[in-house]
Amino acid sequence: MARFVNSGGRLVTEQVNARSGALRFVISIGIVSLFADFTYEGGRSIVGPYLAVLGAGPVFVGLVAGLGEFLGYAVRLVSGRFVDRHRGHWRVMGAGYTLNMLAVPALALTSAAWIAGLLVFVERVGKGIRNPAKDALLSRAGRELGHGYAFGLHEFLDQLGAVAGPLVVAAAVAFSGYRLGFAVLVVPALLALFFLWRARGIEPDAAPLEKGHEPAKFDARYYRYLAFSVVTILGFSHFILVAFHLQITQRLSPPLIPVLFGVAMAADAVAALVVGRFYDRYGLKVLYALPVLTLPTLPLLFLAVHPLWIWIGAGLWGAALGVQESTVRAGVATLTPEAKRGTAYGLFDTVFGAAWFAGSVMMGALYALGPGWLVAVAMLLQLAALPLLATIHHDSART
Repeated sequence: MARFVNSGGRLVTEQVNARSGALRFVISIGIVSLFADFTYEGGRSIVGPYLAVLGAGPVFVGLVAGLGEFLGYAVRLVSGRFVDRHRGHWRVMGAGYTLNMLAVPALALTSAAWIAGLLVFVERVGKGIRNPAKDALLSRAGRELGHGYAFGLHEFLDQLGAVAGPLVVAAAVAFSGYRLGFAVLVVPALLALFFLWRARGIEPDAAPLEKGHEPAKFDARYYRYLAFSVVTILGFSHFILVAFHLQITQRLSPPLIPVLFGVAMAADAVAALVVGRFYDRYGLKVLYALPVLTLPTLPLLFLAVHPLWIWIGAGLWGAALGVQESTVRAGVATLTPEAKRGTAYGLFDTVFGAAWFAGSVMMGALYALGPGWLVAVAMLLQLAALPLLATIHHDSART
């Protein structure tokens, strides 16, 4: 009996240690992401007007924004496959974060719009390179903590930087202009790289594969889940278009528009943590929250006149984005074998990014016809996503 109790005690101790180690890893990577988001979200908040100061036209600005996002997502498929094949998670993350971080403060040294545009591409590609490896390691921590909690906590810390960065940059720009705004970001960029170095080696071990056992292929649920995610993002407007609408219609004063974005980012952080917890308890059905949150968002942002409804719409938009950035990513881990997570996230991110790019172009074209057209098509897409998720949830409940 004593031997049995001692064995049970060791098992409990090992489980506690594994959970605490996983939590330490998520927090460590979350701190890296906090400073990383501080850097690149701070920089992205002033890239548009900075390009204008350098003499760029609207077509060039649109090309930089759209192509940069697409390149950042397209590279993830190659990066994810490399991670799965060579198990080089930290090498990939180190290279990606270095490009991602150093390109932003380097914008302070540019004097030509084409060089600034090139640095924006480098920053987006750097983020694309490192994301599948980071998500694959976070999914390991999800084995101990729950995938919803692991990705939700990470997104919460990530968004703290996304809120703080633009505010600090705004103060620097007010003090001495755009070059100082980019230059101050060298501090959080170096801190992100330092904490990345500190975090290396504390990730949970990979789940062991049986000898001679090949990793399972993705089943049909993964591809239907990818289709669900594509439909939801096609009907989800980028904040750039929201800000454009609010500026030309003068529904909010210009100084309040970045504050509105800050409110959305705060809602993103809270929703990621809360919905992630619910995901671990209730599973994939929690993702019905994504289209449900998005449905009222665009009418409030594009059709409402009273500022109160616009602020509510921004909060819902941020909450939906938080679900996309955390709980949707947790679903990928639920539906795929751990040994192929890099490829799973790489493929997911590449298709998702292409859909967001296509959706942004579509939303811009619909807005040119009239905001009502944009809202109507976006709501139809969110409704179309519901039966796709229903089939995935039904099949998961049977397995």
